[in-house]
Amino acid sequence: MKVEDGSTLSRADCRAKGGPPGFKMAIVGAAGGIGQPLAMLMKMNPLVSVLHLYDVVNAPGVTADISHMDTGCCGKLQLESALTGIDLVIILAGVLRKPGMTRDDLFNINAGIVRTICEGIAKACPKAIVNLISNPVNFTIPIAAEVFKKGDTCDPKQLLGVTMLDVVRENTFVVILGLDPREVDVPVVGGHAEVDVPVVKPPCSFTKEETEYLTNRIQNGGTEVVEATVGAGSATLSMAYTAVKFAYACLRGLREDAGVVECTFVASEVTELPFFATKVRLGRSGAKEIYQLGPLNEKIRLEKAKTELAASIQKGVSFIKK
Repeated sequence: MKVEDGSTLSRADCRAKGGPPGFKMAIVGAAGGIGQPLAMLMKMNPLVSVLHLYDVVNAPGVTADISHMDTGCCGKLQLESALTGIDLVIILAGVLRKPGMTRDDLFNINAGIVRTICEGIAKACPKAIVNLISNPVNFTIPIAAEVFKKGDTCDPKQLLGVTMLDVVRENTFVVILGLDPREVDVPVVGGHAEVDVPVVKPPCSFTKEETEYLTNRIQNGGTEVVEATVGAGSATLSMAYTAVKFAYACLRGLREDAGVVECTFVASEVTELPFFATKVRLGRSGAKEIYQLGPLNEKIRLEKAKTELAASIQKGVSFIKK
């Protein structure tokens, strides 16, 4: 598989001799700021028996480095056909958000990269669960879905947009407001970042100021990190942590554990939109069951979010159809 500039994606095939049975995972974009800590943490996961690392540059160095870790998932660098036989693919490829960049700016760069990767997945591992992180997710999930639709080999429920960072942030920020996240359920529905709608169950009596604080801080969490680094970085560590949590949930779904439920941006009939972020029960085919919204704290914001999401989704679909 090749990216648009013609650079071959490197493959690291890591399996320990006599290691425990597990699933085959590929990380596309493994040499970046999110990919490196994600690769390290996934290599430590006992449910992963084979780990393939891909990137346009520096993948051999990352592979050599993590191959020194004494876990059950290890091995050597190989150059073979990309993505073949993979159970779970995590797509990180593309540029990260920098100071002054809008999500439209990200779209113009990352859309073609995501299309190329998904074309490779459709050919090499059409049954794999795909965790798409490349931003902006509200745009890139429709792009990936259109690519898979053309190939007519992938179940749309296999394609999962990772919006869990919003959930993780809300869990953290609720603690700041004096709530214990173990006692409340705080999913984020809608889409990612600018169009997410935090939901607290059971409903809590937040003041108007607390509600605005939660909503604004979640939506601007990425900007908060970019500004704190004075443009030198972005939310890489928190995103890697989130990616690991969501990937582990997907691995448990592949193992057919009962009751694995997380929020994700997925093909949906919960609203009139073709994609929507809500709670889903994960299984071997990805989103095994998609839950309805139920009572909401933010009904007005939901309608605004749906309007913005509709435009994002249409832009992604149009990119493939043009």
